[in-house]
Amino acid sequence: MWARDANEILLKLYGLRGTMSWPSPLGDIDMKANFAVKWLAAGSMAALLAACASGPTIKGDYDHQADFAQYRTFGFMTPLGTDKAGYSTLLTERLKAATRGQMEMRGYTYSASNPDLLVNFGAKLQQKTQVTPAPPPMGPYYGYRSGFYGGWPGYGWGDDVYQYTEGTLNIDLVDPRRKQLVWEGVAVGEVQNPDSANTPQNVDKAVAQIFSKYPFRAGVAAPQLPDKSKP
Repeated sequence: MWARDANEILLKLYGLRGTMSWPSPLGDIDMKANFAVKWLAAGSMAALLAACASGPTIKGDYDHQADFAQYRTFGFMTPLGTDKAGYSTLLTERLKAATRGQMEMRGYTYSASNPDLLVNFGAKLQQKTQVTPAPPPMGPYYGYRSGFYGGWPGYGWGDDVYQYTEGTLNIDLVDPRRKQLVWEGVAVGEVQNPDSANTPQNVDKAVAQIFSKYPFRAGVAAPQLPDKSKP
């Protein structure tokens, strides 16, 4: 029990892995915690982190009462949700280009006037805080103090506080005749570097991920369900 908790504490404080041993304050017990060796070059570490980084959470939903067979053309709302400042932003232009590509891949035709579907965007960055409570001070269950003395006031480790930036991107498809949202796709995830989040490559990737949740093609009523037999 103690060795396991010490393992967690050392990983938390030092990020070290190896084989470590230290004597018990009782003097006749040798406590050991076994760890796997982890010494990697900086380049290998960066590659490992990139490979293991979790992507955004992608969700999509649609109006089951809508007749998607009637939708063959699309355009963009004016103004778009990403143009609240009164002018077209670089983000908006990149979103429009990426979305147009995804819609045309599915057989839809762009129309600047009277389209069957209108596309709208929403994007925001929000500061988030995640707090992980610290474990209780190790003294009481360690046993060797026998209740004769305890730690000083405030003794122990503080909570882990992790602050990060969360980004949310919405893509809406709206039936302008019904004035009704018929499909919504959302991507939510941690933004590692907000200054570079809106590059064309990142926008293209995010839009493609969102449209992976769009199950329709132009003029087809039935959703095209994904093949669950494929990995």
